[in-house]
Amino acid sequence: MVRARNPTNALAVARLICGHKSLNKKVNIMSVYKIIELVGTSKDSWEDAAKSALLTASKSLKDLRVAEVTKLDVVLNETGKIARFRAKLDVSFKVRT
Repeated sequence: MVRARNPTNALAVARLICGHKSLNKKVNIMSVYKIIELVGTSKDSWEDAAKSALLTASKSLKDLRVAEVTKLDVVLNETGKIARFRAKLDVSFKVRT
């Protein structure tokens, strides 16, 4: 998957995907998505941590499309036991114009 994090590189990415340099016309972009990173926490599980992050994000962001769990870890207490489960997610949502 090729991600164009910088919108000015969209034409270069389109050329790369199409495999030729003759793509010099304007690219007709149907939809644009922004990708953000979220971290959710839970006392119970990684699944609940991911759900917590998405629930919180959905309160202020609209058109959430895809969530990808990128990292799972735990926070330990002073005795070495698991205190919190953490889930890091990349979440995309549609940019409205």
